[in-house]
This record gives sequence, C-alpha cells and structure tokens, in this order.
Amino acid sequence: MGIFGRKDTASGTAAAPAAVSPDLAALTGDYTIDPAHTTIGFVARHAMVTNVKGSFQDFTGSLHLDGADPSRSTATLDIRMDSIDTGNADRDGHLKSADFFKTDEFPTMTFRSTKAESLGGDDYRITGDLSILGVTKPLTIDLEFNGAAKDPFGNERVGFEGKAEILRSEWGLTWNAALETGGVLVSDKIKLNFDVSAVKNA
Repeated sequence: MGIFGRKDTASGTAAAPAAVSPDLAALTGDYTIDPAHTTIGFVARHAMVTNVKGSFQDFTGSLHLDGADPSRSTATLDIRMDSIDTGNADRDGHLKSADFFKTDEFPTMTFRSTKAESLGGDDYRITGDLSILGVTKPLTIDLEFNGAAKDPFGNERVGFEGKAEILRSEWGLTWNAALETGGVLVSDKIKLNFDVSAVKNA
C-alpha cells in the first residue's frame, strides 16, 4: 500500500486499508511544496508539427499525507499565471493577454484535490478541481511516488512525478488561427507535467 490508499481493481471498490508500515506512518503530516526544486510544466502542439514547452515560475502548494488512511491525503496548488515562461517573450506576452489567460483579470490558476487512490506499486491518481479563467472543471493527475529522504539540511522530503492532459477549450481558452495547409496553430490538447519536491512542516 502507498501514500494515497489502495483500490480493489477486481471489484472497483475501495479496499480496506492494509496495516500501515512504520515507513509509511512516518510520512504522515503536512508538507509545503518547494518551488526551488519543483517544476510545473506544459506542452502544446504548435502548427501541427512541433511541440512548444513551457513552465510556471511562481507558485505555492501544499500536501497532506495521511499514513493511517492514505485515501484522505490531499493536495493544493496556486499558480501565478503571469509567471508563464516558454522561452520567448513575445509568445509569453500573447499568452498573458486577453486572447489566452487574461492575467490582469484572472491572475491565479488553482487546483484543489477531491480524491486520491492507489493504482498499485508507486503509481497513484489524484483527482481535483482545476480553476482557470473563473471556470472550474475536474482534473485527474497520474502520479509516481519517487520516495522520501532527509536532505543535508535536515528537511524531510517527499517527491512525486505527475502527468495529465486537458482540452484547453473546456476552460474557455479557445483562441486559435487556421493554417493554410489545414489544421490550427495551437492544439486544443495540452499536456501537463509535474515534478514535485515537498518538505515536511515542522
């Protein structure tokens, strides 16, 4: 059993928690996401032929890990939309504009988890509410638990890698431009990538 509980795949119902190991029980607590060692990135298809990669540089987040009842673990994330960085200032400016994120009116994107479950081994799934442009829709993130360790400064850390996909149009992000050869300039499907390091609160 892992951090986010266990699911009985045969019946599709939540299984009774197994005995919590001492290692898992030791992870119980509240954690703060460390932005210096965390990456929140995305990939969009551009002009139907290449991928544009970007990330957000300013964000805060927290985790609550419950070793006694791992399915009650939770996560929150708040992202400053004007911190978007794709490596191109003109493109970043366009993404901040009224065509896309309208950062003056909607400065923050948020995620609040509503459910957590184990998929077996180190694989987990967390579901929650993602809010962009004042629109809230469910988002499911597949996670891999990378482990826990104490760093050289005495901080107790946990690490996760995650991925998800969204259709940006579902959050009102509909701007596009047609290509002469067919298709559109920017894909509707956006891939999200998370590489998270979180420090246990004192």
